[in-house]
Amino acid sequence: MKAPDEPDEERLVRLVARGDRAAFEELYQRTSPWMAVRLRRRCADDEIVAEVMQETYLAVWRAAGAFAGSSVGGTAVGWLWTIAARRLVDAFRRRAHHAGPPPTAALPGAVPAAEDEVLAATVGGDVGDALRRLAPELRQVLQAMVLDGLSVRETAVLLGLPEGTVKTRARRARNVMRKELA
Repeated sequence: MKAPDEPDEERLVRLVARGDRAAFEELYQRTSPWMAVRLRRRCADDEIVAEVMQETYLAVWRAAGAFAGSSVGGTAVGWLWTIAARRLVDAFRRRAHHAGPPPTAALPGAVPAAEDEVLAATVGGDVGDALRRLAPELRQVLQAMVLDGLSVRETAVLLGLPEGTVKTRARRARNVMRKELA
């Protein structure tokens, strides 16, 4: 729990927009551990993860003034993850000429990803139960498109799937969720 006088992430982003280096360092300290875990969950290549982390925080430094925040229903953490997810897609695209996207780090029986734990904590009740019962390949597509806000094309690149497969899995996930919640 943070101290009452400690600024939250949104306030830190606003201070970063004014060029406050100490606020940037604090934002980095608070957010980089979960950001790295979340990126590693989607990409097992440490070089790409490090590159994406660097590009993400450079973009945050440069574009903090564009953060709209809670005035449009967003959060600083959500804004950071959107930047990181798109930088990861860009990294996959750059490397696509030489090889496919690196394998994901998800292993059967592995400890749940931080995002899965957050999802479980924030999406409860029938919706949370239905999400947890989805097949992993359907849940991945749903997470990328709905939670991360990626397009079909970005999701396809991120997951190393054809766009048609992403569309099919998204439709199947929606149908399963609809049946589960009916």
